[in-house]
Parts: sequence; C-alpha cells; structure tokens
Amino acid sequence: MKMTTDHLPATPCDEEEDNMAMLFCTSASNDMFVMSRYPDADELDIILNEEFSSLDGVKVTLSPTRLLIEVAAEDTAVFNGDDHLEITHNTDASCLADVEQTLIIILNGTGTYVSELS
Repeated sequence: MKMTTDHLPATPCDEEEDNMAMLFCTSASNDMFVMSRYPDADELDIILNEEFSSLDGVKVTLSPTRLLIEVAAEDTAVFNGDDHLEITHNTDASCLADVEQTLIIILNGTGTYVSELS
C-alpha cells in the first residue's frame, strides 16, 4: 500500500494527551495515517483512515523522502491485506529529527526502527 504526503507531523510527547507520542499525515486524496503510543502501553496504535489497530512487532524505516511501515503477516488487515505501507513525503530536513525521535519512542520495546537519514 502506498501514500504520498507533503509533511510528516510528529509529536514525541503530547502533554495534553497524557504524554502520547504521535506521528500522522494525510494524503492529497484525504487518506489519513496515525501511529501513536502512550508511555505505559505495550503496543502501538495505528489508524488508517477510520480503521484502528493495536500492534507490536512493527518495523519502521525512515529516509529523507520515505517512511516504510512493515507489519507481520497476521497483522496485514491494518493495511487492507498488504504487509507494508510506504509513505512518500517531502518533510523538511529540519523537521526529521522530531520525526525520528517520535518513532524511537513509539517503537521502543514493541518494534524496530531503522534510520536511513545519514
């Protein structure tokens, strides 16, 4: 599954939402993706459009122009049967540190983060 977005807004610690870490985006065709996790949660949450899933074992790879989210075979329902979601983005390089920090927090203990930023 693929999406394209202009920007990947990320919040490593939203105090108004009980310190939840969250990354989200919308596409030109109004598809919405949200990945979040509360500090005390054992799993991360993904919302794709209106479908909600709690998962662990997620692998996320971040590059300057691509975010790849991979899930286990038993979790493919989250991406309408696909085992991954590839998001092409144009996030400004100065904002990628926040995106990376947020992904590290979300995936800590429940997934794998791979950086292709350098």
